[in-house]
Amino acid sequence: MPTDAVPLARLLVTCPDQPGIVAAVSGFLRNHGANITALDQHSTDPVGGTFFLRAEFTTPDLDLAAEALEAAFARVVATPFAMDWRIDYQARRKRMALMVSKFDHALLELLWLWRRGELDADIPLVVSNHDTLRDEVERFGVAYHHVPVTRETKAEAEAETVRLFTEAGVDVVVLARYMQILSPALVSRYAGRIINIHHSFLPAFIGADPYRQAFERGVKVIGATAHYVTEDLDEGPIIEQGVARASHRDSISDLKRTGQSLERDVLARAVRWHLEARVLVHENKTVVFA
Repeated sequence: MPTDAVPLARLLVTCPDQPGIVAAVSGFLRNHGANITALDQHSTDPVGGTFFLRAEFTTPDLDLAAEALEAAFARVVATPFAMDWRIDYQARRKRMALMVSKFDHALLELLWLWRRGELDADIPLVVSNHDTLRDEVERFGVAYHHVPVTRETKAEAEAETVRLFTEAGVDVVVLARYMQILSPALVSRYAGRIINIHHSFLPAFIGADPYRQAFERGVKVIGATAHYVTEDLDEGPIIEQGVARASHRDSISDLKRTGQSLERDVLARAVRWHLEARVLVHENKTVVFA
């Protein structure tokens, strides 16, 4: 069987740094029939720092079912090393909801990658506060739900969105240029699982219309930022960023065109890394094993 066809699992670990962590993890996996195909690690400081680890391993020859394996890992490895950890199984594909308003570029990029089999997830639905992109989305065979939002109906709209997500068993939410601020309750419900693309190189030009802000400042570099959503607007942990040169000759339209290309690429990378369990959040920063 080709290597890329063998079912995999991914272990993510955060814990206080101390000797023996890698040996304990690799020894445990070996003893239970796993073959480690990738292992990455990082420490903020070898003395008194925080240690991060990502291990990818094959699952067909494991001698324990997933639940028993995790219980054994907790007892033998995680508890002694005070680990915050999880195992993601490739066989348990995440269910990802996309949210969008009127701009289609980031949304269509994700749908195209998904149709090509390049995103390790299922996309059961798209939710939008406009009905503009229904035909585009339905061509991919994905359900499109128009949930209008006004200042007066925002709470009801979010309740309907949560209902749709719950019925679809959504694990991950991607804001592919969804131009509404989510409530703290919704953010908390999917904490660490909502990814947004911001059309700026954060922390510069937060909020609305950053391309106009960039044009008025005469910037020479523009960017895009993918980050996890928190209750603080545009201040969540950054997953990925991209930049491109700008010129005094560029109009606002030129900056938007270049920026939208960046947005597509940056968001796609961030989503892929999240789905492949390559991102660890620590405080308000990320460790990305890309």
